Amino acid sequence: MNTELFDFPFYKWEKELSNKPFLKQPFGNLWETYTWNEVGLMARKLSNGLKSLGLEKDSHIGLVSKNCREWIIADLAISMAGYISVPFFPTLNSKEIGNLLEFGDVKALFVGKLENWEEMKQGVRSDMPTIVFPHYKDHSKISTGHQWHEFINKFDAQIGEFRPNLKDIWTIIFTSGTTGDPKGVVLTYETLFNTKKITEDGNPLKVDLSGKNRFISYMPLNHIFERVVIEHVAFRYGGIISFVESLETFGQNLNDTQPTAFQGVPRIYAKFQEKILMKMSQAKLDKVLKIPILSWIIKRKLKSALGMSKTRALVTGAAAMPLELLDWYRSIGIYITNGYGMTENCATCTNLNPYQPLGRGSVGRPTAGVDLKISEQGEILMKGPFTLSCYYKNEEVTNETLKDGWLHTGDKGHVDDDGFLYITGRIKDMFKTSKGEYIEPGVLEAYFGDVSEFSQLCVVGLNCDQPLLLAVPSESAKNNKDTTNSKVSKILEKVNSSLDNYKKMSKIIFVKEDWVPENGMTTPTLKIKRAKIDEKFSDQYVEWEKNNESVIWE
Repeated sequence: MNTELFDFPFYKWEKELSNKPFLKQPFGNLWETYTWNEVGLMARKLSNGLKSLGLEKDSHIGLVSKNCREWIIADLAISMAGYISVPFFPTLNSKEIGNLLEFGDVKALFVGKLENWEEMKQGVRSDMPTIVFPHYKDHSKISTGHQWHEFINKFDAQIGEFRPNLKDIWTIIFTSGTTGDPKGVVLTYETLFNTKKITEDGNPLKVDLSGKNRFISYMPLNHIFERVVIEHVAFRYGGIISFVESLETFGQNLNDTQPTAFQGVPRIYAKFQEKILMKMSQAKLDKVLKIPILSWIIKRKLKSALGMSKTRALVTGAAAMPLELLDWYRSIGIYITNGYGMTENCATCTNLNPYQPLGRGSVGRPTAGVDLKISEQGEILMKGPFTLSCYYKNEEVTNETLKDGWLHTGDKGHVDDDGFLYITGRIKDMFKTSKGEYIEPGVLEAYFGDVSEFSQLCVVGLNCDQPLLLAVPSESAKNNKDTTNSKVSKILEKVNSSLDNYKKMSKIIFVKEDWVPENGMTTPTLKIKRAKIDEKFSDQYVEWEKNNESVIWE
C-alpha cells in the first residue's frame, strides 16, 4: 500500500511568512488582515474543535458560504483534522442542499456568508452540528449553532503538522450541473498535488514561487477553478488572498487589490468590455489606438481602471471564451490565457499562451502530463494524473466516464496538426430540428462572438424547422432598439449566407431578463443551462418561428 504523505505546503509559508499578510477582508473602505501565523493558529484551534464533535475518521464536513476569509480557514482546518471537505454553492435552496447533505453523507456543516439562510436551513437536519461564521452586513443573521469565535477560542491549537496520505480523499465537489443532477466528484490529495505541474512546468499564472503574489477571490470557492487556481496556488507558493465584499464594491475591491494574477469567466470579461465601451465608443477607441503615444497612454489607463496595473497573468476558463473578445482585449494591450479543464480533472487540461501566434481560436495545447485524443464520435478524451477517482456513490456514471484510464469529457472537439485543441460544443447540447437535422449550438453561437448588442446568447430550436437565436441584450442595445434591430438583422443575414440551409437561424429573439444563477438560467459560474432555457421558452418557439419579423423583443 502506498503510504506516501501529502506535503501540505501551507506549513512552509506559515513559518517563512509568519507575520506577513495572508487573508484580507474588506469592510467598506477598511480592510482587515490576517497573517499567515494568525490563520494557522485559528485553523489549528478549529481542527481540535472539529475533532471534539466526536466524528469518525474521514467524516465528510460540509461548507456553504460566499467567499470570505473564514472559508479558507475552515477548509484548512478540515484537512488538518483529517476529514473530507464537501463544499456547496451558496445559492442552493433548501431542497437542493437537503438532498446533497444526505447523499453526500455530511456529518457537520460550516455555515457562512449567505443571503438565503432562512430558506436554506429548512433543508438542514436539526441535529446537524453547525459552525457559523461571523455575521457579514446585509447577509443572513444566524443565531443557532456554534458561533465562530466562541467555538474556536474553546480549544488549544493542534500540535504538529498533520499530513494526509496522498491516496486519501481531499474533497468531494458536486458539479454545478448544466445538464442533469449534480454529481459528486471525488478527488484525492494526489490529484491536488499533481496540479503543481501546470505551474512549475509552464506557469500560465506567472506565479512568483518566492511568495510575492496577490490574488483576488470572488468566483465561488467551492468551484474547482477557484479552489485550485486561487486557494491552493496561494497555499503552495505564498502570497495574499483578498476578497470581494459585494457585487457593488467589486470594482473598488479589485482596484484596491491590484492582483498579480486575475481569473474570470468570459461573462466577467464581457462585462468589463461593456463598461469601457459605454464610456468610450469603439470608433473613438479605434482612432486613439492608431496614434502611438495616445495608444500607450490609453492602454495604461484602461489596465489601471480595471484594477490590473500589476497583473502579470489573466486567465479565463469554465466556459467558452469568444475569440473576438480575446482579440479585443489584445487590442488594448491585455493578453488573456485561455484554458480548458473541468472538475473531473482538477481544472487542469490545456492552456493557450496568448503571446504566441499559433492556435488561434483554440484552448491551447495539453499541459504537462496530459494526453488527449478524439473519439470516433468527436468526443474529447483526456488522460492525466489529475483525474477524479470516481463519482461518489455512482458506479454506473463512473464507468461511463472513466474507461481504460481515459476521461470522457462530454465535450466535442478536434486537435489540429500542431496539437492545439478546439472545442465545438457539448455532446448533450446537440438537438434535432423538425427536418431531422442535428444542430450543434456552440458552433453557431461562435459566429456572434463580436456582436456587442448580445450580452448572452443561446441557439435553440428543438423540433422547429430552423434554429432560433435567443439573446440577452446589452444596455446599449436596450437603449437603441431601432438601431439594434437594423444592425443585428444584417449580421444574421450575413452569417446565414455562409451556412448550410438546415443551419440557418430564422430569428433573433431578445429576452427580457438576464440569465443568472438566481433565476436558474446559468450555473453559479455563469455557464448557460440549455435545458432551463428550453424549459422556460420552448412553448414560444413555434410562435416566434411564424413571426414575420427577423428580430423580436420578448
